[in-house]
Amino acid sequence: MPVTLKDIAAEAGVSPATVSNVVNGVSARVSTGTRERILRIVERHGYVPSAPARSLAAKSSRLVGLLVPAADRDSLTINPHTAGVVGMLERELRRHDYHLMLRGIARPAEVTEALRSWRLDGAVLLGFHDAEIDRLKRRAVGDVVLVAMDTYAENPLALRVRSDDHEGARLAAAHLLGLGHRRIAFAGPESSATGVVRQRHEGFRRAFADAGAAWDEDLRFTVDTTHAAGREAGARIAAAGATAVVATADVLAIGIMEGLAAAGRSVPGDVSVVGYDDADIASYASPKLTTVAQDLRAKSAVTVRLLLDRLAGREAPAAAVTLPVELVRRGTTAPPRAIS
Repeated sequence: MPVTLKDIAAEAGVSPATVSNVVNGVSARVSTGTRERILRIVERHGYVPSAPARSLAAKSSRLVGLLVPAADRDSLTINPHTAGVVGMLERELRRHDYHLMLRGIARPAEVTEALRSWRLDGAVLLGFHDAEIDRLKRRAVGDVVLVAMDTYAENPLALRVRSDDHEGARLAAAHLLGLGHRRIAFAGPESSATGVVRQRHEGFRRAFADAGAAWDEDLRFTVDTTHAAGREAGARIAAAGATAVVATADVLAIGIMEGLAAAGRSVPGDVSVVGYDDADIASYASPKLTTVAQDLRAKSAVTVRLLLDRLAGREAPAAAVTLPVELVRRGTTAPPRAIS
């Protein structure tokens, strides 16, 4: 039978409260000798304090939720970018002795349920539409600290962390324009619901304006951010006569590459492709994908720092933090064979 805190107290000849203070690091009023005796007994028995009990004592659960959209109760939306964020956030939180809880959200009411039911200290929102974040009210959020990643929402209840989406897409399009491409497609979700896609589309268009080049609106392909949607879009991009394409995510770009290949087009010989995110799959593709790199480690570190600062009562220097991006040139871009 596992040893209890009361067992440790009886063996040490002290009160359970004294043992609790020592194992939880609150022992300023406990003598050095008593503290060392308690710790020796704890080590000998392999005693591990109860996490719920520690939470109650500290009035903190040390739980941070990562809430992501779910298509339904049985389907969690996890793409390569989200998977990378999960890993980096968990690493950063673990460094500060916090635990990450991943929760899929299939309907708006589940946000309130997740924030309240699990006694979260804080929550990170990832992948939600701006309007969904803007609709959150104080009665739903309570005292939980919120940080929203990759959003252009204006809700003051949530701190925001994002990459420079406008500049990233501008760099991608400028790179292709510099190679001599003019028939450049833009592939990604419909942009009215999410500021991330809207900013990337506007940055893409900005590169054309800077170059004094006209863009064909017929080369805007509205597709979901999935590999399967990319494959389907690749065939349409080939049929449209595009010599290059900028996709709003690496998983979409790789699907497009497969769709282009199925349509008899080579990459980058016939069509150049640029992705976005620099997820691990970008370097696994053949040829390796040219892409706009986000620094997920830095983004996650900033997210955790903002969250913990707010928990500690420190005000953030800004409600929204925008991090730089860079273009990583690999093997999927080249000058066009024939400039239209």
